[in-house]
Amino acid sequence: MQDVNLIRNVALFGHGKSGKTSLAEAMLFTAGKTKRQGKVDDGSSVLDYEPEEINRHLSIAAAFHNYTWKKHSVFLIDTPGDDNFLNDTRAAAHVADCAIFAVEAVLGVKYQTERIAEYVKDGGLPTILYINKMDRERADFDKTIAEITASLPFKPAVTCLPIGAESSFKGVVDLVRMKAFLFADNGKVTEAAIPADLAEFAATCRERLAEQVAEVDDELIEKFLDEGLLSDEDLRNGLQAGAKSGKLCPVVVGAASTNLGTELLLDMINDLMPAPNERPARVGIDPKSEKIVERPASPDAPFSALVFKTISDPYAGRLTIFRVFSGTLGAESFYNASKKTNEKINQLFLMEGKENKTLEQAVPGMIVAVAKLKVTTTGDTMCTEASPVLYEPLAPIPPVMSYAVSTTKKDDEDKLFSSISKLLEEDPTLRLTRNEETRQTIVSGVGEVHLKVVGEKIKRKFGVEMALALPKVSYKETIRGKARVQGKHKKQTGGHGQFADSWLEVEPLPRGGGFKFEDKIVGGVIPRQFIPAVEKGVHEALSEGALSGFPIVDVKVALVDGSYHPVDSSEMAFKIAGSMGFKKAVLEASPVLLEPIMNIAIHMPKDCVGDVMGDLNSRRGRVMGMDSEAKAEVINAQVPMAEILHYAPDLTSITGGRGSFTVEFSHYEELPANLVDKVIAANQDKE
Repeated sequence: MQDVNLIRNVALFGHGKSGKTSLAEAMLFTAGKTKRQGKVDDGSSVLDYEPEEINRHLSIAAAFHNYTWKKHSVFLIDTPGDDNFLNDTRAAAHVADCAIFAVEAVLGVKYQTERIAEYVKDGGLPTILYINKMDRERADFDKTIAEITASLPFKPAVTCLPIGAESSFKGVVDLVRMKAFLFADNGKVTEAAIPADLAEFAATCRERLAEQVAEVDDELIEKFLDEGLLSDEDLRNGLQAGAKSGKLCPVVVGAASTNLGTELLLDMINDLMPAPNERPARVGIDPKSEKIVERPASPDAPFSALVFKTISDPYAGRLTIFRVFSGTLGAESFYNASKKTNEKINQLFLMEGKENKTLEQAVPGMIVAVAKLKVTTTGDTMCTEASPVLYEPLAPIPPVMSYAVSTTKKDDEDKLFSSISKLLEEDPTLRLTRNEETRQTIVSGVGEVHLKVVGEKIKRKFGVEMALALPKVSYKETIRGKARVQGKHKKQTGGHGQFADSWLEVEPLPRGGGFKFEDKIVGGVIPRQFIPAVEKGVHEALSEGALSGFPIVDVKVALVDGSYHPVDSSEMAFKIAGSMGFKKAVLEASPVLLEPIMNIAIHMPKDCVGDVMGDLNSRRGRVMGMDSEAKAEVINAQVPMAEILHYAPDLTSITGGRGSFTVEFSHYEELPANLVDKVIAANQDKE
């Protein structure tokens, strides 16, 4: 059985292009797990293996691998850094034990860096800060550390200094061991003396490190204040305790793509990051008693795990990926506490990029997969039926961009929608809905790139083309005035004729009032059995308005008078009369168009507020208020749906990628008169 003390569960985080995948490739190669170092740029990466990732040179989904280094088994999660694919990144922060956070030494901290750092902070993950690309032109170690200190929720503890920079980057000074390490081949290092020109500065930095370490431990701070220094042993032990608790974030420098100094990072993960059983016990709910329960990361505890990702494949079926929190699992059955059912496991797998390695059992800290489960999906808790537990699933990032979806070939429609439905299993941020009012199927996602990738996957995996178009706006019609009209249907066809006569009064209801029908017939001028037919005719006429065929809302209709024929009257005749009368009444009661108004909350840096407000005004938006957060301003506004159908890329452009928003339906309002003709004409063109 795998020794849990020698397991490390590590997720790699950082903004897009910070070099996370290149770093993971360097780690795997240096540890001897792979025979050559995969490269993102030439498509040889073992972690970015999907065609959509290779073509774009970026990670689209979390990837998994593992290696062994000095008897430690390390399980890696390589996470996406692009805004369109951060749901897997959040999920990784939810299940990992610790983090490697990559910040590149050239561009430093970006907005996306701050956003992803918040995921790491929310997960409470002990973190190593990896300053990447020190071999690149304009690499600046000191500036990068200053930006991290000022902008990210980490307390960097500089444990090594770069020797040189850019093309002269050749090694590091280890401030704990006070030795230099020069880069050798294959990510390895060789020990050397500290360069003379760095000796004094290194001594000063070590004192600063000792001070930081002492500050997180009461005993060490007393010793430091009394003696003015810490012994090598105290510094090592204090740094280890501070790093495992997350109070300090050790800093290491390197260059992932050229594999400079990766060995130092591998050692640091073993020495300074916690094993699963050194992390707080996982907290869940007992579904029977509804009491809070804790599950320590012990192989002997009752088994429990959380499914945090699903991969759907048209040939291999569904692959369920989960993190084991407690206990031991073999190729056997388990209890799904979320679905309240038992599932059988045929075989356990260890994911190694796109390859799967069979596994006999899984213990706490391991990330494993199983194929072809019947009901288990992302967010479900796996456990034993005798000791059930329910872990809270992570809510997916809400979609903000929607398109009407169709296929280029009409015969492929069923195939397209079944294909999208299969992708819904692996992508919780993807939504598929049907708008009955516009008769369109709507696909929603986190961004434009996200939906384009979905289309590419569907074409590659299922052989069907997905076409996207801006969705129709769900306009409605209503009335502003009152009218009294006659709806009369009379037809003679040789035998029994058709006759129905109804008088209707219509008037507007308050916005959101819907539809009301009143029977005001007295004296039996219309027999009781025909009155529901009049209401049915009116109700059917609501679906197609007088101005442009949009549904009619917020009206009250009263049946006040009429007449009938003892032979020729029928339910059908009165239904037709009711429909005719209502349509005529709407035209006489000042019909108007209503448009949907959305509530929108926009998060952005303070320096973007003016530009965002100006843009909102140009979209007929109304600012309802503002809130201030630690590093952002939030504008709460109401804006017509028609004005924000393509808002996500526009906001990205306005804010330089630093803005985000959420949107939800609020209410309907009357469309300004100067836009009515334009909307009517556009709707007629589409028809």
